[in-house]
Amino acid sequence: MTSSPLVVIIVLNWNGKDDTLACLESLRGVTYPNFETVVVDNDSADGSVAAIRTRFSRQSVIETGDNLGFAGGNNVGLRYARERGADYALLLNNDVEVAPDFLTCLVKVIDADPSVGVVGPTICYFDLPDTIWSAGGRIDWSRGKSFMLGIDECDRNGKCTTREVDFVSGCALLVRMSAVEEAGNLDPRFFMYYEETEWCVRIRRAGYRILHVPQSKIWHKIQPDDSRSESSLVHYYMVRNRLLFLKATGAGMRSWLYTLLAEYLRTLLSWTLKPKWRAKKPHRRMMIRAIGDAFRGRWGRLLATQGNKG
Repeated sequence: MTSSPLVVIIVLNWNGKDDTLACLESLRGVTYPNFETVVVDNDSADGSVAAIRTRFSRQSVIETGDNLGFAGGNNVGLRYARERGADYALLLNNDVEVAPDFLTCLVKVIDADPSVGVVGPTICYFDLPDTIWSAGGRIDWSRGKSFMLGIDECDRNGKCTTREVDFVSGCALLVRMSAVEEAGNLDPRFFMYYEETEWCVRIRRAGYRILHVPQSKIWHKIQPDDSRSESSLVHYYMVRNRLLFLKATGAGMRSWLYTLLAEYLRTLLSWTLKPKWRAKKPHRRMMIRAIGDAFRGRWGRLLATQGNKG
């Protein structure tokens, strides 16, 4: 780099006070010379905003006044980055901590090649710091599903080479602002889950490359046996938004048939007929609701007032 382009780091917070404070503390050690951080608060009720402003008195905080979800909240941050004249914006989960040089490594790669629209680091588990959670991602279009690369493998300390991937996790995603102008913002219909995958597809189709940069490293406070999968609400969004992903990307019939028949119908039949899956009744109900909402075009945040169609 002959100069240091401006990067705006967007940290989205929703009732994650302690994680957000730790993340901001970690960002204090970043060695890249030209960045600023904005916290976008999605109407937290845990005293997050007051705590942030007390500990980090000069920290920019935007209060959305509502829970806009991952997509909507980060779009607020992207608007801020645009207003600041940023060259790049970094979407960064609040439950991560970063290596001091992680941003320098990312900017060095993306700024060297105007054909690169998005880059992402190696993301390791916080409690297993040498074990990978994500090293970029691939999309299996024959099955209509996406998956993380490198998951649960041992990190080789950046000895791998930079490689092209289909998407990088929204946990840490550095995007070229000119690519955002061409491809558009995150799609708020997703609310949460699948939004960054669909966004990367749009950016790729606008002519940009997506790269994983193994020399850049962060640590995510997530467990290998991610307990979020036990949540029927998370299951709802994963089921519904996979269908939205297929719709938004114009996926072929093979993707639809595999998703609806080989996975969704088989899962529903198993959870209905096999006694050992009795505990999955709430998940089954939410899965039926998710599929119904997808075919009715009911997207965005799931509201209790929508009623349970399952």
